[in-house]
Amino acid sequence: MDEVKNALRNIEQKYKLFLQQQFTFIGALQHTRENAHDMLRPVASIDQVQSYLHHYCHNSTDRRILSMFLNICDDLRNLCYQLETVHSGNNITNHLLERCKLLLSHSNDLSPLRARYPHDVVNHLSCEEARNRYGGVVSLIPIVLDCVKEWVTHMEKLTWHKLRNVSGGSGASDKGAPQDAPDRAASSQTPPAKHLEAQSTAKNEVNVKVQDSKNVQKKQLKDTGSHSGQRKAPWKPPGKHPF
Repeated sequence: MDEVKNALRNIEQKYKLFLQQQFTFIGALQHTRENAHDMLRPVASIDQVQSYLHHYCHNSTDRRILSMFLNICDDLRNLCYQLETVHSGNNITNHLLERCKLLLSHSNDLSPLRARYPHDVVNHLSCEEARNRYGGVVSLIPIVLDCVKEWVTHMEKLTWHKLRNVSGGSGASDKGAPQDAPDRAASSQTPPAKHLEAQSTAKNEVNVKVQDSKNVQKKQLKDTGSHSGQRKAPWKPPGKHPF
């Protein structure tokens, strides 16, 4: 994927240079169309531009700018074939790739193409030029670049989801553990009836022993109090008694 991004950035840099010379490109098409006596039909295919370059181009400036356009188209075509080998993709990415390949086909009719906002290549043409001559050919590269960028975005999402699923696969079994945990916890916290009965009996026995112990302690305290006082003299019959 990094190689694809680097190739895409290089093509975008080339296109920026080409975009700065759009008027030169239109002028070269105008000159070659006049030389070819082909002023009625619009520039509607890559083959047509290539024919102008090879047979009707008579100055270096026109040759340079037409060659630049065709080279960018070739780079985009090679990038599309590279995308096929990088990832298999899905229906969305495959559709985008097929559209790019169709647009870059040498014989494909470019006349219906119109690049929309944020691209302003069509706005730099007159109404007559945009409608009847060059609107499609100047829209080709920006439309294909948008498709390739969209392809890259979708592939990054697919890759991210795959990595997330792989990293989360080991956690799937862990996710099942908490679901069973409450049942196990409930079963461990809920003792059987026999165990509860035994606990109740043991608790009653402890209470009885504690009560008996308290009674014993009270009795001991009572006895201790009676012994701690003055001892009564032994009983004597009434009458006078010697000292």
